[in-house]
Amino acid sequence: MDTDKVKRSFAPKTWQEIKVKDSWQIFKVMAEFVEGFEKLAKIGPCVSIFGSARLPEDSKHYLTTVKIAQLLAGKGYGVISGGGPGIMEAANKGAFEAGGKSVGLNIDLPFEQFHNAYIDKDKLLEFKYFFVRKVMFMKYSQGYIVMPGGFGTMDELFEAMTLIQTGKIERFPIVLVGSEYWSGLLQWIEEQLLRNEMISPGDLKLYRVVDTAEEAAEHIFKFYDKYLLKPNF
Repeated sequence: MDTDKVKRSFAPKTWQEIKVKDSWQIFKVMAEFVEGFEKLAKIGPCVSIFGSARLPEDSKHYLTTVKIAQLLAGKGYGVISGGGPGIMEAANKGAFEAGGKSVGLNIDLPFEQFHNAYIDKDKLLEFKYFFVRKVMFMKYSQGYIVMPGGFGTMDELFEAMTLIQTGKIERFPIVLVGSEYWSGLLQWIEEQLLRNEMISPGDLKLYRVVDTAEEAAEHIFKFYDKYLLKPNF
């Protein structure tokens, strides 16, 4: 075996090679932005629903999500999900069954993520980059319904609160569903972040905690009884 050739094949890339690759990657990112903007701008007012991909169809949170999506669709809102299984599937299922617009922003992952069957064919987008996908959620959502979930759900929740808190996007309603699930986190926010003056008392008003599908949907409806719908950014 030519050991020198083997060593060279595994040799680290030069900085010049890395720079060239990074430059071309810009065009891949741009392509995802362009496709997302073109498709989502046509849909109209939407609410995004987040939550775990791992919850089964018979879980109470799955069933609650289906009901929330049905209520939103009944009022003319499109429903956006991450496009995958679990809570995402429940969100799209509820919108689909109610005859509403069902949008899926799917992410390419090596495991777990495959798009569900309840997304409108012309409203399914596939993303490679998480950050592009999150921009689409922020830009085209008029509200967030946050069901129990893991790291990804927390990421989307805290990004939304940060952007609203800092005035980077217009305020929109954020609803946390399941007081028992969220109680520990919210207690920590008050006892650590608020008490140590890492956030202001008014920041606690960025979200609303509810326990039923009706309460979740009603909070969205009441918010927009006061404010005109308009896109973010």
